[in-house]
Amino acid sequence: MKIGEVCLMTNDVPRLAAFYRQLLGVEESGGDETHQFVLTEETALTVYNDGTGKNNRNQNICLAFTVDDIDKEYDKLLSIGARIIEPPAKRPWGAINMSFYDPDNNIVCLRSFLKNTEEI
Repeated sequence: MKIGEVCLMTNDVPRLAAFYRQLLGVEESGGDETHQFVLTEETALTVYNDGTGKNNRNQNICLAFTVDDIDKEYDKLLSIGARIIEPPAKRPWGAINMSFYDPDNNIVCLRSFLKNTEEI
């Protein structure tokens, strides 16, 4: 079994989809005010408005993306005005993690793995 899709429910599909396209370096793929695909690879990332009001408070969800250069991604997040929760920090399990809020206040984590765990 594979995860086929992660969908973020929002009141503002164009705004949230644009944020994730900029974060992930994905070109505009069209869409409408109700539903947009951001990634369509093995696991899709979509943004959707089902017509119900959202409170834009994180409620037990965190998206995590693995990146090659966490410092580069951190600088990009600062340049687009993302609210940083925790800047990049080394972890004992061989990763460098950071976290921030997306425009709807969902928590997003970026992580990169050190090639040599002796670098920790």
